[in-house]
Amino acid sequence: MILERINIMNTKLKHLQIGDLTARLPIIQGGMGVGVSLSKLAGAVAKEGGVGIISTAQIGYDEEGFEKDQAGCNRLAIRKHIQKAKEIACGNGLIGVNIMVALKHYEEHVKEAVAAGADVIISGAGLPMKLPALVSETCRTKIAPIVSSKRALQIILKRWAHRYDRTADFIVIEGPKAGGHLGFKKEELLENTCASLKDILKDVKEVVKGFEELFNHAIPVFVAGGIYTNEDIKEMLEAGADGVQMGTRFIGTYECDASMEYKNYFINGKKEDIKIVQSPVGMPGRAFMTPFMEKTHPIKRCFRCIASCDMKSIPYCITQALINAVNGDCENGLVFTGTNGYRIDKLVHVSDLIDELMEGIV
Repeated sequence: MILERINIMNTKLKHLQIGDLTARLPIIQGGMGVGVSLSKLAGAVAKEGGVGIISTAQIGYDEEGFEKDQAGCNRLAIRKHIQKAKEIACGNGLIGVNIMVALKHYEEHVKEAVAAGADVIISGAGLPMKLPALVSETCRTKIAPIVSSKRALQIILKRWAHRYDRTADFIVIEGPKAGGHLGFKKEELLENTCASLKDILKDVKEVVKGFEELFNHAIPVFVAGGIYTNEDIKEMLEAGADGVQMGTRFIGTYECDASMEYKNYFINGKKEDIKIVQSPVGMPGRAFMTPFMEKTHPIKRCFRCIASCDMKSIPYCITQALINAVNGDCENGLVFTGTNGYRIDKLVHVSDLIDELMEGIV
């Protein structure tokens, strides 16, 4: 089916179309793991007409038996949270998952999400070269890669076209101001020499145009990284984006699945505490510099979550660090954040936040 691209007329938008799926709002709530964006947050965003995203990274961390059977608990939790999110959404918006390519059980997570009825799968932290092979073009689930450059998108879409005669249903660009794992060199981030989000958007849209013509359907492009306010959204829509993805801003909501202690870490956080860190995944990331992150920590046990993990060389266990943080022990954990994490000063309901973000747009 040919997609209708969003028409911007006096900044007023029509409903967002991704294939035969429709969302009222051009907002994707970014996936945040471990346990930060699960069914409660994703369902609330979708209920308001947006795209709610569940992170599958160690999603079963609070399931009974997780320490003995992480893979099984994660599969169970993927099904459970997609179902719960859809119940909360009451038929509104879209529910999807973010699945990291770096995960050891990546293929299992994708297949489980499809079987559970996920509307969309967004995949990054690596190049999702095999994603089309795992998601049938005839099923409901739409697929999107996360990219941070024109080159990365070209590599992915050329492979998908050549090997699977398929292209993306939509694209998510994560710029240098995003939180979590980042698709840039650490030196570029530290020296502030990365391309701007607007420049990356312009380059990506040039690539997308060719594949839209080749496959005869539109490919909506969403942008992420440093987008925090209503004005930020308007600016990116006017620059040619079809929508935005926002993660950090949604941490400051009552519906966010993380503990209150985790949310308070943002409320009390300072701009100067947000740093570029090195993740055991092998990529740089942006996070609060907690006392835990200032030291290396010998690995006492391995959760075998990352395909390329080498216990002997990594500075800490990312699973344990993220679980500590989401459960409230942020001082002994890893707290990912976008550049604007320090700006959260109170909690609001998702419905009120959406109203604020969408004022004058829809």
